[in-house]
Amino acid sequence: MTRYFCIFAALLCLILPLSASAQVSITDDAGDAITLKVPAARVISLYGAFNEIIAAMDLTDRLVARTRADELPPEITALPSIGTHMRPNVELILGLRPDLVFQMAGRRAAAGEAVAALRAKGITVAVFDIHTFNGLFSAITRMGVLLGAEGKAEELISSMQSRLDAVTQAVGTVQHRPSVFFEVRYPNLLAVGRGSMVNDVIRAAAGANCVDSPRKLVRLNEEELLRLDPDVYVVQQGPMNPDPLPPSERPHFRTLAAVQSGHIYTVDEQLFSRPGPRSVDAVEELVAALYPHLFDNTGEKP
Repeated sequence: MTRYFCIFAALLCLILPLSASAQVSITDDAGDAITLKVPAARVISLYGAFNEIIAAMDLTDRLVARTRADELPPEITALPSIGTHMRPNVELILGLRPDLVFQMAGRRAAAGEAVAALRAKGITVAVFDIHTFNGLFSAITRMGVLLGAEGKAEELISSMQSRLDAVTQAVGTVQHRPSVFFEVRYPNLLAVGRGSMVNDVIRAAAGANCVDSPRKLVRLNEEELLRLDPDVYVVQQGPMNPDPLPPSERPHFRTLAAVQSGHIYTVDEQLFSRPGPRSVDAVEELVAALYPHLFDNTGEKP
């Protein structure tokens, strides 16, 4: 009798923590309470950065679909496409029966309508608004809760923070932070303001965003750019800026200090503009460009 009681007690100890911790809850960045009866096993991300975060937590097998342009991690290219991130197909998503959908705040009207339609059909959607590393770490933490992977989320954040701390230490003696202009698009010049994740990448790399606006994206004319006269000119290349003309070949740009000194750098749009685990890669790439005397050609501090 005692033996059976011990077995029952042992099983109860295993079952009770599971049942007590089965329900998971967070508040997303839209202020909505997000609750799941059990951690999500079938997930769809309507913004590619969330796929990268999930992959970095070694949970790629939870993903059941992708948006048309998503190619990272490479394994997801075999998954069905549910449209674009701006115009996701609600019916396709419903047919895949996700437990949870992730979306980034600030998408266009069609994407917002898709979120409302999914919620109306009983699909749980968590929305995050990420424009700083602190916001990114907060989102990763809450994603970890919804996925039942708090430990993996903590490990990812710790790894990213450690690398950021190494950059901070490397540039700790720097007296002057160069002014940086980050081009999102040209022509019809568009730059990042202080409300962009790129702004925090620039800050973490010991640069100073010369566009002093709280907005995420800022339209500028050439006269305004000439007045700013940045020390460093960064051009992103990708879907928003597919084939940018080198600044040295543009009318009037030749007078910029960055052009005259040769401090012009072309970077990958997704690496810099998509908030996720690779945002630390962006910091490391930029800091090595801004302070080459502190780093060898591999980006490692000597």
